[in-house]
Amino acid sequence: MKNLVSESLSGRALIIAFASFVVLLTTLGVLFFEGSKNTVAMTLNGKPQVIKTHADTIKELLDDLDVPVRSQDHLSPKADTKVKDHLKVVWKQANKVHIVKDNEKKTIWTTAGTVAELLKEQKIVLKEQDEISPRPQTAIKNKMKIEIDPAIHLTYVDGGKEQQVWTTSATVADFLTQQGITLNELDRVEPSLTETIPENGVVNVIRVEKVTDVVEEPVQFAVVTKKDESLEKGKEKIVTPGKHGRISKQYEVVLENGKEVSRKLTNEQRLTAKQDQVVAVGTKELTMQVSRGAEETGTEFYVTATAYTAYCNGCSGRTATGLDLRANPNMKVIAVDPRVIPLGTKVYVEGYGYAVAADTGGAIKGYIIDLLMPSNAEAYRWGRKKVKIKILQ
Repeated sequence: MKNLVSESLSGRALIIAFASFVVLLTTLGVLFFEGSKNTVAMTLNGKPQVIKTHADTIKELLDDLDVPVRSQDHLSPKADTKVKDHLKVVWKQANKVHIVKDNEKKTIWTTAGTVAELLKEQKIVLKEQDEISPRPQTAIKNKMKIEIDPAIHLTYVDGGKEQQVWTTSATVADFLTQQGITLNELDRVEPSLTETIPENGVVNVIRVEKVTDVVEEPVQFAVVTKKDESLEKGKEKIVTPGKHGRISKQYEVVLENGKEVSRKLTNEQRLTAKQDQVVAVGTKELTMQVSRGAEETGTEFYVTATAYTAYCNGCSGRTATGLDLRANPNMKVIAVDPRVIPLGTKVYVEGYGYAVAADTGGAIKGYIIDLLMPSNAEAYRWGRKKVKIKILQ
């Protein structure tokens, strides 16, 4: 019995010892397996972590981690790089981004972290006045849409006042709304509101207004003539003096940028009636007859004779004695030097006929006379000649 118990205890001891040995070997194997792994510092989408791996290449390592790598992604070192202890691996997933600029859409893949980094990557330079959505500081997300509205330079004229501005508006109407510009009912815009704004174009807002202008104006009186047989021909006399009237006129005036461009009469009212002037015009013929009987008793001498008309340069049409030559162009009148031939003297001029000395002239000095002719042609034909003159009375 004692032997049986001893044998049983010896068998258990062997089993326990064997089991312990197996556990030891397993532990050593695990320790050896773990100890043979390479330590890799990985940064996956910006998140650092340390990985122990038996993977042979970076691709195998990423596959073990279920990290899907596309050709557009950033991976450093390359996927076929052998894994070594203390290796550093950086992987950044690329995002699909839609860029819309000048109504043109472009789809790209990028690993940029922000919109600003993406613009730099794509070599897109923005002006200060350009608009972009979302803002440059925004983080990039997959399938993000980035809209860029480049600003254009233009000249804006409002009511004649000019200024230089930048705008991202596509049409004139959008520009006015962006600038907070209000149009009144009559205002006009050039080009029209639906027109597209060109680079370095001009948008002209013409301020139009209608105003009422009331003015008083004089009404000129008319001159009415009537014949008067008691007056010598060529003489006039005012019978009734004329008086100007006054009327009030109301105009609709259109102003553009403060300047008048049109005026329309809308109402007219008489304030004071005019009074026409009545003038009596003489019709009595002036006759000048010289007695032929006196011809034989007169003094004779020679003078230089020129000719003139009632319409010569500097002539008033009236003689020094008050005769109206223009009313009586056929009168026989001579201009004389009163020191030689007194005014009012009746004479006979060779080649001219009977006449009266009734006028003077600045160039008529001494023995020179000037003969009145009814027309310039006759005055030219007479010219300048020496003639005999006879004093009659």
